[in-house]
Parts: sequence; C-alpha cells; structure tokens
Amino acid sequence: MKLTVAPLTPERWAALETVFAGKGCSFARACWCMECRYVGTRPELGQGQARAKENRLAMKDLVEGGSIPGLIGYRGKTPVGWISLAPREEYGRLKRSSVMKAVDDQPVWSVVCFVVPSEYRGQRVAQALLEAAVAYAKKKGAKIVEGYPIDKPTRSNDGFMWVGAKSMYDKAGFREVARHRPQRPIVRLKID
Repeated sequence: MKLTVAPLTPERWAALETVFAGKGCSFARACWCMECRYVGTRPELGQGQARAKENRLAMKDLVEGGSIPGLIGYRGKTPVGWISLAPREEYGRLKRSSVMKAVDDQPVWSVVCFVVPSEYRGQRVAQALLEAAVAYAKKKGAKIVEGYPIDKPTRSNDGFMWVGAKSMYDKAGFREVARHRPQRPIVRLKID
C-alpha cells in the first residue's frame, strides 16, 4: 500500500481521531498513546471512559502545544494508521519498565505504538509507518531509532500487537540489542 505520511499537527487532529475510532482500535481509544508518556507514577485518572477522555485531552494538549508525538499515514485522503515516536526521554514509562528499560546511555528515538484499523491490517501500513518514522527521526537529527516489539513464533491477537512484530522491524533493518523478557526484544536501527 502506498502511503503518504505526515507529522501529527493541530490541523491533522481529526485524522488521528479517525484512526483511533476505527474498528479494532479500542486499546488506542483508551490510551491515546499517553500511557507511555507519563513520568514517574502515573497521574490519578478516572476509570474506563473517564480515563480515555483524560488521555485524549492530554494528547490534544501535547499536539496543540507544538509537540509532534507521531505520524499519521494516509491512503489518498483517508487516514489509515498512526505511529507514536519521539526521543526516548519523552516516554516516562520506558524509564520504569523492566521490559523496555534503557540498554545504555546513547540518545535514541523510540517507537512505542502503532494503531491501524482492522480493515487496513495486512496491507503493510505499519511497515510503511515504521520506514517513514525512521526517515522523520533522521531528519530531526536522530542517530538511533529503537523499538520494543513482540517476538512470538505464532501470530498474536491483533489487539496486543500495538508495539509491532519483530519480523516487521527485521525487514526494516533493525537489529536486536537486548531482551529482558523472552518475547520482548529491544531492537535498534543506527541511522547513517
């Protein structure tokens, strides 16, 4: 699938809402790619829809404040996918995670989430988003892009694949640099 990929800006907010409202994206609608961004202990949030609303508002505030928390993929004018990426230090959860903890002190950009509505899965949308994320990070001065995929011998439930599959990262040239849990490697791509 040929995609056009663009940074999430306030003008593209409706595209993010379209992707997150897509079939099979209930995890995204609850998290809004904010859970990995909280520093220290997560702020007290409501439960269920209250938590989702607070996460959505936090993401919208981030975007309206001038941050670029990720990229939106379009097929024509239709938004079909999202990838969350930023310098590692913007993701507070990574500092606390036993699975995604830092490998070393090198500055890296982290890819923490993919959201692709079910009707666009299996069409290389996530792969195209990953490749675009590497190009975007390089343009912003990154030397290393890091991911935290799932590595299983059999296909996982799509709802749990928001971090991506290791095989997808392998195809994009990433190499495993650590593994703190059997099915959760840390992979990196050094950018020339």
